[in-house]
Amino acid sequence: MEQAVPTRRISALRAKLRGTWFHDLVNRSRDLKRQMMRRSEGEAVLLRTYSRVHGKPFNLRNPQTFTEKLFWRMITWNRGDMPPRFRELTDKYAVRTHVANTVGEEYLVKLLWHGVDPHAIPFDQLPTEYVIKPNHASERVIVVKGSADRDDIIRNVSGWLATNYYWQGREYQYYHVKPRIMIEECLSDKDGNLPLDYKFYCFSGRPELILVRNHTHDISPFFDTAWNLVDLSCDEGIPRPWVPKPTNLDEMIALAAKLSAGFGFVRVDFYNVKGRVYFGELTFTPRGGYLKFSPDGWDAKLGKKWDLALDTGSWANST
Repeated sequence: MEQAVPTRRISALRAKLRGTWFHDLVNRSRDLKRQMMRRSEGEAVLLRTYSRVHGKPFNLRNPQTFTEKLFWRMITWNRGDMPPRFRELTDKYAVRTHVANTVGEEYLVKLLWHGVDPHAIPFDQLPTEYVIKPNHASERVIVVKGSADRDDIIRNVSGWLATNYYWQGREYQYYHVKPRIMIEECLSDKDGNLPLDYKFYCFSGRPELILVRNHTHDISPFFDTAWNLVDLSCDEGIPRPWVPKPTNLDEMIALAAKLSAGFGFVRVDFYNVKGRVYFGELTFTPRGGYLKFSPDGWDAKLGKKWDLALDTGSWANST
């Protein structure tokens, strides 16, 4: 209790200073220091993350396994050696142009609205069901079915726009993405539920594995491209049930191959709704590195399929 009084005083002082020139100066100084230390501090964070997840130091000079190459990619990009295409394709709004040009705009979820001012969201013109998400972050989604709490949505969306997602896990491809809000059509299966998410692990334009997730993230089975259930898990304790093979699996495989061409590794996500395929996103650093395969032999097996030369040139050749 003795510490509560100073804490309240500090909070009161901060509230009093908020909006003043001094408060703005402190914020600018803090942000400047953060930017100056970004590379070194970011690399230290990534190295600690790898050690925490895998229980050993990271072998930066000779990555062999999938997860080693994943962190090699993250550290290399954090150092600034990242081709601009990865930033553009991480941007959930900008990637729509790439998808339309590569496989056709018919695979895009219908975009109902996009913009940078939450107060400009045309709630009265939107359908009764829709999905709100940012273009510059992951795992941030608002699903609206029926009446919408407009004030709550504006408050949440404003928070998204004020956040640079890079600082969440030091995934550099997000660093320069200009925040934007997207509102898309809400997809649903024949029972009215949100659809399954088919995540294709692709290497140099070749789909190898398909992870199936539902909206509540309580299933996590892997399948090969012949739709055999694979003895592989990346979610300890989460069931890996067999799910029915989608009727247009071959179409999804062909699309994943086209969208992953030219990348050492990328995860290509799709929805498959009522016989129609929709693009989800391209993911270059799954889960921000918080990824561990079981059995662990898969880590080496998938690592052999990843050609790091397609990620970047200069730093790989000089290390």
